[in-house]
Amino acid sequence: MMTDMQAATPTMCRLQLGSELRQIRLKAGLTSTQVVRKLLWSPSKLTRLETGDNATVEPSDIMALCQIYQVDEETADQLKEYAAVTKTRREWWQSTVFRPILGPGAKAILGLESSASVVHTYQSEYVPGLLQTPEYVRVLHQHAHGGRPDEDIDRMVELRMTRQKALRREPPLKYVVVISEAVLLRQVGGPSVMRAQLARIIEAASEPNIKVQVVPFKAGVHRSMNGAFTTFRFRDDTALKPIVHLEHLADHWVLRREPDVELYEDAFNDLQTLSPGPQESLSLIRKAMKEHESDDNHG
Repeated sequence: MMTDMQAATPTMCRLQLGSELRQIRLKAGLTSTQVVRKLLWSPSKLTRLETGDNATVEPSDIMALCQIYQVDEETADQLKEYAAVTKTRREWWQSTVFRPILGPGAKAILGLESSASVVHTYQSEYVPGLLQTPEYVRVLHQHAHGGRPDEDIDRMVELRMTRQKALRREPPLKYVVVISEAVLLRQVGGPSVMRAQLARIIEAASEPNIKVQVVPFKAGVHRSMNGAFTTFRFRDDTALKPIVHLEHLADHWVLRREPDVELYEDAFNDLQTLSPGPQESLSLIRKAMKEHESDDNHG
């Protein structure tokens, strides 16, 4: 159980609640089918509770489950407190400013980012979101959301910049990044935007909670060539297991099964082994900056 409820986000409480409910159900020797039949619930309702997918959790639902599982009063009170947080606190992105531009995929990754203590991310196509400059973000969104009004694009840029506060919170998010060399060379917005973006990565990498490595082209074939992924780890006092987030053009996925998570964590470790260390990686970034400067001079 969490020891610091004051710092707990609604997302963290939903995840913690779901994890504990599942453990309690298994300890009680009950299947999910048996539980939903007793409560006349749909199977998906219990599944969403146990995976933390509900936006809010009704304390009355938790009370009903506690009665079936015959949990002690102290545990029941703690579970109901988790549920209360989901109804009484709001995540920062749930404001009227950002609500119109948020899809399910964005909400998922924002919730995980706000609750995680360590994030490992591999990106093969673009700079990871928490290291992007406003100009770089704007170009990405203009291409990804062509036809959206300028006001929406402005909100998307503001959202991305606000997300980056996770790197400066207390305690700060530990952010470990591996990027393909292609990310350094692909021109997003032109040479000047890229030089500023690469300078931002170098600046960020000087922070003690941020580590950046680059997979060079010469590293050859590796097991993560099929796409980007992000893994989230949580505070020790939550007992939450790591989660993997995958996002593509039309959808996103959250993976929780231990074998799936281990597969991606092993792949990330392989990427770090393949990549030069942080200092040599910074040299690759500086080299790419010079190439963009050369492109600008010849433009």
